[in-house]
Amino acid sequence: MIEYILNRSKRKTTAIYVRNGVVEVRAPLRAPVESIDRFVASKEKWILSKLGQLQEQSEQRNAFSLNYGDCVLYRGAFYPIVGVSEKKQQGFDGDSFNIILGLTSEEIKAQCINIYRSLARVVVAEKISHYAEVMSLYPDKINLRINNAKSRWGSCSFKSINIAWRIIMAEDDAIDYLVVHELAHIYEMNHGSRFWAIVERVLPDYKMRKQKLRQLQDKQDREDWG
Repeated sequence: MIEYILNRSKRKTTAIYVRNGVVEVRAPLRAPVESIDRFVASKEKWILSKLGQLQEQSEQRNAFSLNYGDCVLYRGAFYPIVGVSEKKQQGFDGDSFNIILGLTSEEIKAQCINIYRSLARVVVAEKISHYAEVMSLYPDKINLRINNAKSRWGSCSFKSINIAWRIIMAEDDAIDYLVVHELAHIYEMNHGSRFWAIVERVLPDYKMRKQKLRQLQDKQDREDWG
């Protein structure tokens, strides 16, 4: 029998969550333990597969490193990390991520993140300006913040939009989707039918774009970006 943590609440159904190598079962207050055990046993194959996937992700994250000559993603394409002799040469020049020579793997990663954050601020701001006009909003009244969030791509609170710098690794159509998604929250602060209608009106193929973000998330789950 698979070991699990049981949490009861005023819910109607039983659900299983697997996170950080721990199996959590959320069940109704009066659900019999025997019934919960049977439910967990019926999902054993899925649970073991999920635990194996998480273990593999953890091993890959632990092995993740960046060095000169490696390639990193920017707007859906890979670019090499090139060592340069002077700090003033650092940055992205359209062909490579230029990093000062002599840094450790962790220092190279930190410099890449700095470059990513700068690029994200420019690219996302441009896209917000464009789509805000398309959606009849006022770009000059929207406050953009680039953050280090790991569990979500973006969030919106009234006219303040928070975007994770990691989004700059995505293809442009996926970045567009995230921007439109957050702008739509200015009209609808939920994920109801009216919200998705707004998104679909601007991006009829938003489901395909959303899937690309999921694929990128899976890749980043296997990388340690700090």
